[in-house]
Amino acid sequence: MKTRSPYDRYNLNIKRKDRVLEIGSGHNPTFRANVIVDKYTDNNSHRCGDIRIFAHQDFINADGEHLPFKDEEFDYVICNQVLEHTKEPQAFIQELSRVARKGYIETPSLIGEHLFPKSSHKWAILDIDGKLVLYDKSFIKENYKTNYSKVFLDYLPYFSIAYKLLWFTEGDLFYTRYEWKDDIDIIVNPQDEYYSSFFLQTWDIEMVKKIFPPRSFSTELDKVLKAIWYTLNSKIKKKLQKSHELLTLDEYLNQQL
Repeated sequence: MKTRSPYDRYNLNIKRKDRVLEIGSGHNPTFRANVIVDKYTDNNSHRCGDIRIFAHQDFINADGEHLPFKDEEFDYVICNQVLEHTKEPQAFIQELSRVARKGYIETPSLIGEHLFPKSSHKWAILDIDGKLVLYDKSFIKENYKTNYSKVFLDYLPYFSIAYKLLWFTEGDLFYTRYEWKDDIDIIVNPQDEYYSSFFLQTWDIEMVKKIFPPRSFSTELDKVLKAIWYTLNSKIKKKLQKSHELLTLDEYLNQQL
């Protein structure tokens, strides 16, 4: 079940002694992960660069739909910007909840997929009523060719504090952020009009309120203040943190010899 929507993958409920797995870490692994998994070692069509690995991490070449781990071998599993690429999302989700009891899934939202689409993304995804709802993009008659990623991913997050606050206060505009425990509610290509309408119809005001529930002024103020604190705290931590060297896959493999 869904427990909350974190700000990002650095705002997760991971305990100090937890053993953490990351699936599809690609060119940008999460430092907190102990073990990272990637399916494609020589093909960057599903990521933005070559595989990178922190020195303390173990790298496993495996398919996320068939993980080579025991049941509940990990305390937490991170899946950042991967689910939208999968061929069999239900099998993938079953594997996540098999190898760990808790985890975090992040994907572009339906709106995010329109703003910064990628041809390697098979699914448009929304969090509706605590369920991850996936719809095959080929069934949606929309334009996924105009890409504004230079604006929304490469520029504004680094040069606009106002945009960062929007990102944290209304994160569901651009991303689906889903922290879970025990199991994951998922619906793929729903036939129920209630769910499918979000992907196939123009949203009316009630649909908008379902995805972005109205908030009281006090709740709104609290969200903004917490977002400001998180933004400032993240910037301070980044400046004070010791940088950690990332290894290429070849460098990592040579160290294993």
